Amino acid sequence: MTIKPGSNEWRSLHTEEIIDPTQPIIDPHHHLWLDTFGFDYTADDFWADIHSGHNIQKTVFVETRAFYLQDGPEHLRCTGETSTVAKIATDEKIANRAQIAGIVAHADLRLGAQAELLLETLQAHSDCSAGLLRGIRHSGARDPRPEDLMITGRAPAYLYGREDFRAGLRILAEQNLTYDTWHFHHQNEDFIELAQAVPETTMILDHLGTPLGVGIYAGRRDEIFQQWKQDIVHLAKCPNVYLKLGGLAMPDNGFGWDNRATPPSSDEIVQAHQRYYDHALTHFGVERCFFESNFPVDRMSVSYSVLWNAFKKIVAHCSASEKHALFYANAERLYRL
Repeated sequence: MTIKPGSNEWRSLHTEEIIDPTQPIIDPHHHLWLDTFGFDYTADDFWADIHSGHNIQKTVFVETRAFYLQDGPEHLRCTGETSTVAKIATDEKIANRAQIAGIVAHADLRLGAQAELLLETLQAHSDCSAGLLRGIRHSGARDPRPEDLMITGRAPAYLYGREDFRAGLRILAEQNLTYDTWHFHHQNEDFIELAQAVPETTMILDHLGTPLGVGIYAGRRDEIFQQWKQDIVHLAKCPNVYLKLGGLAMPDNGFGWDNRATPPSSDEIVQAHQRYYDHALTHFGVERCFFESNFPVDRMSVSYSVLWNAFKKIVAHCSASEKHALFYANAERLYRL
């Protein structure tokens, strides 16, 4: 019988000894959902992953537009996800599991033109978050050929340039909330312009700006990498921007591990990804980067324990204090954990 890539059985085909198992880690980017991409990822699934050997002490849930309310005002339906995850976090704490210590929720930041509605949304998130609300993600991801991608993004054209959206970002700063976003590599220039236009808002770019490698981007990895490198240099000049290091094992990155008979080793991941992390760290510095699992999206390509082994190998040359910043302290500071 063929084992399905991405399944638990498939990931179990390659196991590794945990590297530096005492290294404290905050995983600042994970999701929970039901029936997305054909599978569930529940609190029990995540618990099994984060307790698979590495010293995961806290986590941050990032929105996926799951668990929304089915009725009521449209702008408040997103609070259903926050209330659901806050309940899970409370249950996890009671069960003495690694704790969801922060929530990055969704709100439509285009409501910045109607400040009272955006403020109502943010307050509703806060009220149902059990004190865990730390930021908002309204992603800018959009591609001209969504049919080629597994995760297409939902943003309208040039979301980052809209004045109502930028007004919403300014409100986040006033409310002491961070802004997370995710987009594709060809949108990095638009994001640079956004970061320059709203310097008062702390912005966290997820998944290194997602260099794509499928569809019209297949076979162009080195060309895309060269442009991505230039964009990272320019983006690093925006002091309000921080980078989450991870998300490069998504199927749309095009490394093909999600279609293999066996999952990759940490050494394979390092070989494929090292240059991205090295470049990001060179220009953003250790103090403005931190590692993320992006599970369960990257779970379609690699197991949790192997992924964190790869991260540890990528920064094996760093000092103990630098590793602590990348794996724990920066996430703790930015998300006030």
